[in-house]
Amino acid sequence: MDKNYDITVEQLKELLEGENQINLFDVREEYEYEDDNLGAKLIPLGEIPDHLDDFKALNGQDIYLHCRSGARSGKAKQFLLAQGFENVHNVIGGIMAFREL
Repeated sequence: MDKNYDITVEQLKELLEGENQINLFDVREEYEYEDDNLGAKLIPLGEIPDHLDDFKALNGQDIYLHCRSGARSGKAKQFLLAQGFENVHNVIGGIMAFREL
């Protein structure tokens, strides 16, 4: 299986309800995060390059990215993959789909 597979919002919900803490990052803007968030660490898409050390500290661990619809988190995933990161997962549908569960 690809190490960088995408996950569904149903899979994310299972992870969040599980006993293990996950590395979840929200790549939306601060005003979006303040309105509605899942408890992820906020790093807006445009600031991802400035936070590579944060991601390097998670080397070898799964990294989950989400945004409003999955588009920005998909771009963040592609950027991190281009930087050599592995185990990077985009949440398909983002918080909009998550809220429909």
